[in-house]
Amino acid sequence: MNKDAKIYVAGHNGMVGSAIVRKLKADGYTNILTASSKELNLISQADTNAWFAAHQPDYVFVAAAKVGGIHANNVYRADFLYQNLMIECNTIHAAFEHKVKKLLFLGSTCIYPKMAPQPLKESYLLSGYLEETNEPYAIAKIAGIKLCESYKRQYGCNFISAMPTNLYGPNDNYDLNNSHVLPALIRKFHEAKINQVPEVVMWGTGSPYREFLHADDLAGALCYLMENYDGEEFVNCGSGVEITIKDLALLVKEIVGYEGNIVHDTTKPDGTPRKLTDVSKLHGLGWRHTIELREGITAVYKEFSENYDAIVAKYQR
Repeated sequence: MNKDAKIYVAGHNGMVGSAIVRKLKADGYTNILTASSKELNLISQADTNAWFAAHQPDYVFVAAAKVGGIHANNVYRADFLYQNLMIECNTIHAAFEHKVKKLLFLGSTCIYPKMAPQPLKESYLLSGYLEETNEPYAIAKIAGIKLCESYKRQYGCNFISAMPTNLYGPNDNYDLNNSHVLPALIRKFHEAKINQVPEVVMWGTGSPYREFLHADDLAGALCYLMENYDGEEFVNCGSGVEITIKDLALLVKEIVGYEGNIVHDTTKPDGTPRKLTDVSKLHGLGWRHTIELREGITAVYKEFSENYDAIVAKYQR
């Protein structure tokens, strides 16, 4: 990408989108296009086509999506399926219509079968049943992968896909009703600490394994792929390092400085038992993560604690 190329980051206000924008700016790109959901409704095909016609981006990062944790995915199933399908269909098709040079679609490792062998290789896609609690979101993301693959096969479009593991970082979602596990733990332990609550309740047994990648590392990987990868198969983006939810909770508890107890609510679902990505393809392309989990959580918690009142107020509107 030339430094003055027009680069559209869809979803720039989100955790991943904002990390991509930071990375592009740090690398000297000067013509970054963004539009908030109020300025551009990606669920509308007409609005999306009109925006692409007016702005004519050269490159597109599709980081826009409706996202959430186990609870949100399981309860708002229709919303997660419909909205994500529309966002990706409209954005990818508009990129084709307006001759975008290259597009990168961002998926999720929930695309893999619930009981797939570990670590998760790209070739395991569609080899088994999905995890029930996030099946609609996963189906939408699989459709996005196949859209990119199909536009490449039929029309020769340079559309690629990347599948990130569990993410965390600045601009994360701390709404306890629909957040992912790591920001939820950070908020729960922080509030228990400042309110002197004797115990924190965690969903499930804590036995599942999860892998985490800092959003800034993901942004680095995505920009690297945009510059260096043109293949048809999607690429896993992760650290290749896993931790149990229980050990993650203990790590967050230590970083926060909470001294109470952890209680497991085993009536709540655990979700997929294990989700470790095989990142050998990404490593083979020449990219590896640089931010280790303890370092990343420490930085994220510092930012969260310093801005706690403003962050919580956002979810009480």
